[in-house]
Amino acid sequence: MTPTAQTISPLELWGGIESTVNRVGDRFFDQIAFSGHAERPSDIDRIAALGIRTLRYPVLWEWAVRSPEAAPDWTWADERCNALRNTGIRPVVGLVHHGSGPAHTSLVDDHFATGLADYAGRLAARFPWIDAYTPVNEPLTTARFSGLYGHWYPHGRDPRVFVQALLNQCRATVLAMEAIRRVRPDAQLIQTEDLGQTHITPILKYQADFENERRWITFDLLCGRVTRSHPLASHFESIGVPEHEWLWFADHPCPPNVFGINYYVTSERFIDEGSERYPSHTHGGNGRHTYADV
Repeated sequence: MTPTAQTISPLELWGGIESTVNRVGDRFFDQIAFSGHAERPSDIDRIAALGIRTLRYPVLWEWAVRSPEAAPDWTWADERCNALRNTGIRPVVGLVHHGSGPAHTSLVDDHFATGLADYAGRLAARFPWIDAYTPVNEPLTTARFSGLYGHWYPHGRDPRVFVQALLNQCRATVLAMEAIRRVRPDAQLIQTEDLGQTHITPILKYQADFENERRWITFDLLCGRVTRSHPLASHFESIGVPEHEWLWFADHPCPPNVFGINYYVTSERFIDEGSERYPSHTHGGNGRHTYADV
């Protein structure tokens, strides 16, 4: 059936604040502060003047909760969320953005998911008019940088740490949305991920096949599609991830209302076993082949 004018949603201009607050060692790198927005509430009026009516906006766990015993400090959130409401902007609220939570937790902490869910429920109760959330921005990308490459806290360089960080973030997303929807049943999950593709020389096809399957794993987990027949199930088993940890999502599906596909200049990767043709900092491997990754 051909869509009619009544069934086609109008094109919308969405925007976003760069919200990364990531941890390296014991230091937190806060892009909201680096940009100046943290101390510049007048930005919201300027954003509204651009015609933006939906805005990804940080009300980050790291900012609001400083210790496990402390209640959230809503001072900054009250000012900013109310300003968004007054200008007619619908916020898509982010709770963790390339971070690992407050200093008392981490992506591999057993209490990470329940801690974020508790914060999400409190936030929803304080701002019940907010109807769109991204509890965890780009879980796969964050897990790679924090658990596989070692760049961000907890600086893992191990497939098991990577998968633990990934599952923790996705479980946190499910539990956070459950807590939010107890307050606001129609709240939407706007889930973001970087879906960059890996390209190869023929000999490395098996590695590209793996990475190109893995790029969908955030959405597969949240949609309850990771069962024993999933292409990555054997990988999880081979690195010792208990079956119940990833099968949990099949029993707790939380499909996104909107899939947010992020794309960066570095999203597309090319791996080449002829590593001598590339700078040494691009050299790596998988235990079977060495190659450059550019």
